Amino acid sequence: MATKNFYDILGVKRDASDDEIKKAFRKLAQKHHPDAGGDEEKFKEISEAYETLSDPEKRKEYDQILMFGGIPGADFGGNGGRGRAYTYSSAGDVDWSEIFSGFGGQGQGGGFDFSSIFGGGQRQARPAKGGDLTMAIEVSFKEAMEGAERKITYRIPSTGDEQSLTVKIPAGAVEGGKLRYKRRGEYGANGGERGDLVITTHVADHPVFSRDGADVRMDLPISIYEAALGTTVEVPTPDGKTVRLRIPAGTQDEKTFRFKDLGAPNVKRKGQRGALLVTVRVQVPESLSKDEREALERAQAADAKDLRGDLFRKARMA
Repeated sequence: MATKNFYDILGVKRDASDDEIKKAFRKLAQKHHPDAGGDEEKFKEISEAYETLSDPEKRKEYDQILMFGGIPGADFGGNGGRGRAYTYSSAGDVDWSEIFSGFGGQGQGGGFDFSSIFGGGQRQARPAKGGDLTMAIEVSFKEAMEGAERKITYRIPSTGDEQSLTVKIPAGAVEGGKLRYKRRGEYGANGGERGDLVITTHVADHPVFSRDGADVRMDLPISIYEAALGTTVEVPTPDGKTVRLRIPAGTQDEKTFRFKDLGAPNVKRKGQRGALLVTVRVQVPESLSKDEREALERAQAADAKDLRGDLFRKARMA
């Protein structure tokens, strides 16, 4: 694979203007500066490219080397070249306060200590926070409704240490919910604080109920006779009790009835609960007894309603 030259490193064309080169370097430098969490070697690489291409004389000499097949990067801004360490004295005549103006911070260079990168001394290691650790736990529908505690054991990758923690699952826990435990993650470096442990809850399915945030949904099968004539039905609730539902005559399939405050606890609004949403599903019998068929035939014969009277007229209007 061909070695990248300084233009490739900055992502500009060979005929790029000085302003284009400066803008390209500014964008890359802000992204890769070590004090902003970037990679130091990458930052040194783009800095060497900018130091050369921002100086008219150095750029002219560098272009001549490229023209005659020279090694891109050799002997510019230090030792240069792929696989060799970059060294800097003062990064040339680069005005860092101009490059990093508005980068976030006060004073020259946006508050960054460039002597740690380009000076002759060794860069002082700064405290770094440890990374977050993630894991998932399975909870039952009842545990998610009522809340629960679960003791877990997990391993710290950097040391192999096993650590234990009692996880408190809140009442109203939802599928995909996040529980964050501060400073229980990976260890920090150079005295930095530990990361966090983030636990994702997965709620098991229930044969009757389903969750929609704090609301709880269920389907209630009823017969065509109950839908047509109306009825009253005992409906189970998520907390194991029952509630009476009055179904009016003429209720249509997929009609939903709402019972306030009979759903799950709302984890975002303490003291509040969602609703129980009951959707009726009208069941059409697949087979009929002789008496049922005769009764339905009599009802059909007495039915004077024309449900499809406007169907064809509406179809022609479309």
